[in-house]
This record gives sequence, C-alpha cells and structure tokens, in this order.
Amino acid sequence: MIGLERGTVELVPYQAEWKPLYEKEVAHLKAVAGERVLDFEHIGSTAIEGVPAKPIIDILAVVEDLKDVRGFIRVLEENGYEYRPDDDVHGRLFFAKGPRTNRTHYLSLTEWESDFYHEKIAFREYLREYPEVAEQYASVKRALAQKYPKTREKYTAEKSDFIQDVLDRTMSE
Repeated sequence: MIGLERGTVELVPYQAEWKPLYEKEVAHLKAVAGERVLDFEHIGSTAIEGVPAKPIIDILAVVEDLKDVRGFIRVLEENGYEYRPDDDVHGRLFFAKGPRTNRTHYLSLTEWESDFYHEKIAFREYLREYPEVAEQYASVKRALAQKYPKTREKYTAEKSDFIQDVLDRTMSE
C-alpha cells in the first residue's frame, strides 16, 4: 500500500511491491508523455532495498530541456499530478499525485546534465553499493521521523547533512 498525507512523516519498512508500482506508473507516464521524456529513474528511499521510506513512489523523468515542457504540465495535471511551482529545488519541476490526504507518487522533471539528476542517482547508487551506509541512513531517518512526524520540512532539512556527506563521498571515490 502506498500513500501519505502531505506534510507528515511516517516510515514503513522496505516493500518489494514498490518496484512494480514504480514500473506500472512509468508505463502510464510513457503512454501520456510520448517522446517528451527521454528516460525514467526510480529514486528516493523506495528505490533502495532495505531502507524504510515514506510510502510514496519517487520518480525522476529526464527531459531534453525544462523550458520546453511547459505544455506537458497540463497533460500531467490531466493525469492526476499536481504541479508544485513553488518548489525551491533548482533544476527540476515537481509534481505530486494523489489528494493532499494521500500522496502516492512524486514526479520530478529534470535534465540529464542537471545537478539534481546527478545527485539523486549518485546517492541512490552509493546506498545500494554500501549497505552499511544505507543502514546508517535508515537510522537517521527513523530518529527524525520520531522527532518530526507532523513536520516534513524539518525532517527533510535535518537529513541534509547526512545526504551531503554521502554525496561528498561519491565525488572522492
């Protein structure tokens, strides 16, 4: 089962069903996107076996140029995605699927060469390669989820040092 109320933090143990749910949503997105999307990636903790996660499938969609996908926003909205233009992450357009009481999917549009793309993939791959680091991340997440169950902004902000440390390691190896 997936879905979580916007702004809240609830972690569940890794679920094998997350991968097929990702694949199902990507198949749907491919059908509505046509050639606008060059590639898809499963990102976030639902993409890392053994790591607890908020039960929201996190999808990265690679596009040629973010400036050229403004018309695609309407198509995504017609397919259940809410565009979140107030998102403050450089190099992506962000969408959430599902009502605010039960967000099921996050979709980030980005370009191949963006820092956003490289950081998301590097972090995922590092945790997949180093299970001991993934377990450290899981511990950090559990502690923060207990501390901030109703304040996702603080939960996310306090994970940032750990994430940056992992990204720094990926650059030095």
